[in-house]
Amino acid sequence: MSHGARVIRTGVSSGGPAGPSAHTTASSAADSEAQLMDGTYFRSCAGMLKVAQMISLLIGFICINSSAWTDYSAYSYFQIVTMCDLVMILFFYIIHIFRIYRMLTCVSWPLAEFLHYLIGTILLLIASIVAASRSYNITGLVAGATFGFLATILCVLSIWSSYKVSCVTQSTSKYHAS
Repeated sequence: MSHGARVIRTGVSSGGPAGPSAHTTASSAADSEAQLMDGTYFRSCAGMLKVAQMISLLIGFICINSSAWTDYSAYSYFQIVTMCDLVMILFFYIIHIFRIYRMLTCVSWPLAEFLHYLIGTILLLIASIVAASRSYNITGLVAGATFGFLATILCVLSIWSSYKVSCVTQSTSKYHAS
């Protein structure tokens, strides 16, 4: 059985000062693994986009819920879709914050998140269109539908960034590996 070539790193190179020792590098890697939460995801673009989606969905839900309804089926559908999307976005947010995706490797998390956003965005767009068409110029219903459209736009941005990161990066890494 051949193990291939092995690279042995030393602390000193001929080109410049010595890099960090193996002990320092190993301990910093262990510290980052030992942290319970990923603090960088809070400030990342994807993290802030998820928070903006959750806030707009919650505001849309509250606007519809606190208004006088004219059509029960249209607004109950809107409420169900917004709450389901909110719960799923919160679920994926927690997955990223607590790095659960590293423990559950049997699930393709980028694909699961992409499919959630694809299906959820289509349902949210339909719910927002129906809510806007049945609002009859009642300000709370119009505001709810508007926040539904805002959440739809934010979900489309997530689909685009998810596709860009997961699919485009994978296809370019295949060509660079050869």
